[in-house]
Amino acid sequence: MNDAKHIQETSKKLATKRLMLEIKDLRKSFGENNVLNGFDLELLEGENLVIMGKSGSGKSVMIKCLVGLMEPDSGSIKIMGKNLLGLNQINLDELRTEIGFLFQGSALYDSMTVRENLEFPLRRHKHKFGDNIDTSKLVTEALKNVGLIDAIDLMPAELSGGMKRRIALARTLILKPKIILYDEPTSGLDPITSKEIIELMRNIQRQYKTSSLIITHDVDCARVVSERIILLVDGINYAEGTFDELKNSKDEKVKAFFK
Repeated sequence: MNDAKHIQETSKKLATKRLMLEIKDLRKSFGENNVLNGFDLELLEGENLVIMGKSGSGKSVMIKCLVGLMEPDSGSIKIMGKNLLGLNQINLDELRTEIGFLFQGSALYDSMTVRENLEFPLRRHKHKFGDNIDTSKLVTEALKNVGLIDAIDLMPAELSGGMKRRIALARTLILKPKIILYDEPTSGLDPITSKEIIELMRNIQRQYKTSSLIITHDVDCARVVSERIILLVDGINYAEGTFDELKNSKDEKVKAFFK
């Protein structure tokens, strides 16, 4: 299939999908430093959307606004039709159970075994599964899906960097979120492990039907996992398209991302 036909068919496919996340005219400043200057984003059901931007471009601020850790100066954020900025704390916490977050540093609890790390969110959000929750089954299922069931009783200190990233992803998956936010999922990993994580991300999307927002500097990761890419430059959605569309752009600011 040629690229033009593939792009056209992908566009038609995405046009029929439910809107999972919508950011409009998001603005955030710190003193005279304008970090977000009217950023827009739409994430569709079952889509892998990659955001690329240089350090200091506003990616981290956008993520913090998105999960309710920081309040924007203006703009709107809707998650599955709900206005994030209008929710009280109870409703915000409930909505967060539908959003998985893979932290750049994995953020496992060092004093807990792998099993206990995965059990923790289940205990905290037990209401999502009801009184008949089978914790052991959910933990086993999540670990099998990242290929690390044999690590169930290990401590984080006994895991490699790649294993920690997989366990963190299993912990994210255990609440069966509808949206997953990946913050630099391949950062700090060797090339072989990075490829394993990238392939795992693709498998997760197929199996769990998740909508994924992926923040990355890794061009190879963007090439493999993305259906669309947004380039965040000067606090705005500067350019948007498929990997091939952006890679072949004549715009110097766009070309700089793919050198």
